[in-house]
Amino acid sequence: MDASNKPGALDGVFVLDLSRILAGPTATQLLGDLGATVIKVENPKTGGDDTRGWGPNYAKGTDGKPTDLSAYFMAANRNKQSIAVDISTPDGQDIIRQLAARADIVIENYKPDGLVKYGLDHATLRAAHPGLVYCSISGFGQHGPNRDQPGYDLMAQGYGGIMSLTGEPEGAPMKVGVGIADVMCGMYATIGILAALRHRDHTGEGQHIDLSLVDAQMAWLINEGCNYLTSGQVPERRGNAHPNIVPYDAFEASDGHVLIAVGNDAQFARFCDALGVPELAQDARFVTNLSRIENRESLIPTLRPILSKMAKADILQMLQEVKVPCGPIHNVAEALASEQAQARGTVVEVEREDVADGHVRLLANPLKFSATPVRYDRAPPRFGQDTQAVLATLKSATKQD
Repeated sequence: MDASNKPGALDGVFVLDLSRILAGPTATQLLGDLGATVIKVENPKTGGDDTRGWGPNYAKGTDGKPTDLSAYFMAANRNKQSIAVDISTPDGQDIIRQLAARADIVIENYKPDGLVKYGLDHATLRAAHPGLVYCSISGFGQHGPNRDQPGYDLMAQGYGGIMSLTGEPEGAPMKVGVGIADVMCGMYATIGILAALRHRDHTGEGQHIDLSLVDAQMAWLINEGCNYLTSGQVPERRGNAHPNIVPYDAFEASDGHVLIAVGNDAQFARFCDALGVPELAQDARFVTNLSRIENRESLIPTLRPILSKMAKADILQMLQEVKVPCGPIHNVAEALASEQAQARGTVVEVEREDVADGHVRLLANPLKFSATPVRYDRAPPRFGQDTQAVLATLKSATKQD
């Protein structure tokens, strides 16, 4: 029995998606991957989700011309239906209310109170539908002095502290290479929605989830956040090094770079033996992880010249044989073409007849379920492609009512 014939974990759950760009769409794509029906509402005045225009990479149509399926849009919008509805009009608002009446979940990322004037805010919709789970994502949340400021991933990374930790020690603060504040906010949103859905199923009571990019970003400062809270010392940028483990870094080999992550004292002793410098493991400055942290400025410059004379493959083989954690640094092409990625199905092809190859290639959902596998039933939608079908369903339901 293939995955397409198995039930999804969220079969029967209806999501009304009023979000755009990345945080909200990440959450709704995850819900769609798990089997939920997701209706994505896009603005006909703007041509839909902003990311449809975020090139330069687009899926080409059968005529060889670029479609509105940008790579960025496709990254977070599979397993959804797209409808073009202008919520600033009474007719558009009525359509959204009808959909909300059938929805289990509404997710939106307008500015706080941005949907009040349309009567599509949490308080208004919940008054009519008490079981509704309503998730609001914004830059800074529904209250606080910055509530009305716009939220973009870059600003969240800067405000929330992660940029101060990213980059070389003497370099400028650096954002993470992808929109990680948006993506992690979408992850938190998904967890919150599923928890609220379980509560609703037990009690019949819906609730409002208030989630901000900045709150989420500060939450995943993880050990560096707690390092500061415990010590009062502001964490520093360390490049690829680790604040709590030494040696844990990228090291130059004769033909590139490798990663080495020595997690405990026994591993360090084996590491030193393999390098032919067993005396380092007996040196009082380096014998424990705490002492290595205190003396990293002496240890790391001692190790780098030794490793720089060896080839990448030789270092990796040598350390793997003695069970010292190590690994390569792949570019994106190398990572996605690796045997491990192929074995795990990291790239999926989803059929779409109106594009040049008859399918689009996407990054797979990493979840592997034994009973309710992830499904890829719908390629990312063209703008408004499902409007007529969804509206016809509403009309049919109205007649039956």
